[in-house]
Amino acid sequence: MARKNILHMITPLRQMSPFDVNMAIDAGFDVVVPYVGVELAEVTGLVQDAIFSRPPDAGVNTGIFIGGRDVMLALNMLEAAREALVPPFTLSILADPSGSFTTAAAMLAKVEKVLDAKFARNLAGAHIVIFGATGVVGFCSAVIAAREGAKVTLAGYDGVKRVQTIADGIKARFDLDVTAADGSSDEAKRNLVADAEIVLSAAKAGIRVLSRAQLADASKLLVAADVNAVPPAGIEGLEVNADAVEIPGTSAFGIGALAIGNVKYKTEFNLFKRMIEPQKTVTLDFQDAFALARTFAK
Repeated sequence: MARKNILHMITPLRQMSPFDVNMAIDAGFDVVVPYVGVELAEVTGLVQDAIFSRPPDAGVNTGIFIGGRDVMLALNMLEAAREALVPPFTLSILADPSGSFTTAAAMLAKVEKVLDAKFARNLAGAHIVIFGATGVVGFCSAVIAAREGAKVTLAGYDGVKRVQTIADGIKARFDLDVTAADGSSDEAKRNLVADAEIVLSAAKAGIRVLSRAQLADASKLLVAADVNAVPPAGIEGLEVNADAVEIPGTSAFGIGALAIGNVKYKTEFNLFKRMIEPQKTVTLDFQDAFALARTFAK
C-alpha cells in the first residue's frame, strides 16, 4: 500500500487559512491537519510527534507548514522545527505566513523580469521604495530585494518610527541594510517616488497608496507593482491585470495584482509539491520561493 502524504499545518492564529489548506490538498497531500493557536514553545513537541510516529523513510511523506501573520515568528518557528528533527527521523518544512513569502517572491520575480526585458537590468543597485512596508509582504519584499543588491527604502505611512524598527530587525536578523523613511503625507510620498526606480505597493487591500499626481513627478521610475486586487488600486492608473503595461501619465511599466497572483499561485503550489516529490526532505522559506517564482515569471 502506498504511504499517505500527511501535512501538519500550524499557525499562531485562531484559524488556518483555507487558501493554504486548498493549495496543499490540490498539490497532492492526502491528509491535511491544522493546528491553531500554536505557540513557539509548542513547535518542538508537534514536530517530534510527527517524526517519531512514522518510520525514518516516511519523512519524505510528512510535512510541516507554518502560517500566521508574523514573519519573524514564522521564521523562528521554522528554525525550531528544523532543530527538533532527530536524523534519521526528519520531515519537510515550509513557511509562508499569510502567503507573504510566495507573494513577495512573485512580485520581485515579475519586477526583475520586466527590468531585464525593458531595460536590460536586474535588481542589483536599483532604488526601490516599498509602500505598505509594515506588512508581511512588504517585509519579505524588502529582504529579498536587499539580498539581490537593491537599495531599499521602507515608506512609513504613519511616520518613520515603525518602519525604522522593521529596518533594524532586518539588519539584526539578515545583516542587510535598508532605509526607513517618512511616507505619511502627500509631499513625503511625492519626494520618495521622485527618486525611485521601482515602487512596490504592498498595502492592505482597498487602500490607495499613490495618486496619479504623485506619479507624475516620478521621472526616474521604471517599474511599479501593486499586490492589491480590491478597488481602489493601490497605485492609481495601475490595473489589476496589467502585465508590463505602461502606466498612463508615466514612462514606467506596471505590474498588477492578477499578474503577480498568477506567479504566486504557481509558486506556492509547486513548493507544496516539492515537499512530497523528492527522495529527501526539504526546508523551504522565502529564498526558495523567490528562486522558484523566477522560473514562472514571464
